[in-house]
Amino acid sequence: MYSIFGLSHETTLLVWALVAIVILIVMIAKYKWNPFVVLLMASLFLGLIIGMEPLDVVKSVQSGLGGTLGSIAIVIGLGTMLGKMMAESGGAEQIATTMVNRFGEKNIPWAMLIVGIIVGMPVFFEVGIILLIPILFTVIRKTNISLLRVGIPMLAGLSTVHGLLPPHPAPMIAIDAFGASIGKTIIYALIVGIPTAIVAGPLFGSFIGKRIIVHPPEGLAEQFTTNNKLDRPDKPLPGFGITMLTILMPVILMLAGSIAEIADPQSTHGISVFLRFVGNEIVAMFIATVFAFFSLGFAQGFTKEQVSKFAGDCLAPTASIILIIGGGGAFKQVLIDSGVGDAIAAVATSAHVNVIVFAYLVAALIRVSTGSATVAMTTAAGIVAPVLALTPGANIELVVLATGAGSLILSHVNDAGFWMVKEFFNMTVPQTLKSWTVMETLLSLVAFGLILLLNVVV
Repeated sequence: MYSIFGLSHETTLLVWALVAIVILIVMIAKYKWNPFVVLLMASLFLGLIIGMEPLDVVKSVQSGLGGTLGSIAIVIGLGTMLGKMMAESGGAEQIATTMVNRFGEKNIPWAMLIVGIIVGMPVFFEVGIILLIPILFTVIRKTNISLLRVGIPMLAGLSTVHGLLPPHPAPMIAIDAFGASIGKTIIYALIVGIPTAIVAGPLFGSFIGKRIIVHPPEGLAEQFTTNNKLDRPDKPLPGFGITMLTILMPVILMLAGSIAEIADPQSTHGISVFLRFVGNEIVAMFIATVFAFFSLGFAQGFTKEQVSKFAGDCLAPTASIILIIGGGGAFKQVLIDSGVGDAIAAVATSAHVNVIVFAYLVAALIRVSTGSATVAMTTAAGIVAPVLALTPGANIELVVLATGAGSLILSHVNDAGFWMVKEFFNMTVPQTLKSWTVMETLLSLVAFGLILLLNVVV
């Protein structure tokens, strides 16, 4: 590794990681290079400059890209098909119309926050975006409200439950590691999460929506909001009930899988294994997509040739999104394999602080260095658990929430979610940093403040 002015090994790692991130941002934001190319370039640069073997750098890039896309690419592909069926059948139009009529145009951001929380409970963040983007784009087209004013509350709902609320898989990792009570964690998570989501969602969305004006990408917006039902007025829109059942089917299946995992994690046969199988994100999305072919396709009068054409045509606009997300995964993996994550953890563990503050800082530092909230929670749980065991009287459930809050902070260019939001919302890197990154940081800081306040009370 190329050392810098005699700095320690850990400090040198952190400096080179910062240099790589700065290069990445400048090349994309100022010089307009393709993000996928720049992510690969930054990954290779960081691995080599830190002293990894050249072939190890390549393997790290390959495993990071492949590992990230192993499930996300399939979920994006299936979710895009489901979204296309919602658009072509008029299902997204039906949900958007019902939401506008029930809540009123002024309250649409609050409605999207609620939808984000409900849909996000059992699914990973990326899956939630895929499920809700067609509804978001249709609401935007119908109301002409700023994309960020409506989109930020949706993202806040998804992200809040991702970091704080069981039975989402990420908080369950910390609950298991710390031996916390699921019931108490859920109660505390709701007390902390609801006001946090409101601040970072509708309130911040209203603020940033007036300052950053963006429009959905044309290709995706057209395929998610233009439907054949509206071109055929003799055919009614699909019912609200069947449309909601279709969009919530993966949520229901994943929730069932999560419950089975909690109730009977050791079972290798019977209903528990079946529920965990259908609750896998890939299987759940597959089942829901095939169901959509029938509920929103054949049942609405489309032929099998039309349904097949819809499924094929909708994939082209997602190609660049998938590659960019994969590039973010490659960069994240190089950060981990090069030892940057361990360096962050070493810095955190050397500080002697309250265990709740310690859990938050460890998760936050790992999140910033690796880009993954799930990795941050998993790694932080392993670091914090021994410290927690030596801290009698600590509120274990609040330590879980502090770990989750830390794992949400400062999403930036090494986070696959950053690139997904950037592409789906058609923003530049600076715009994404000012909106999405600030929203995530608000979520983290407000939640942490409420956790500390709750710790005084309970």
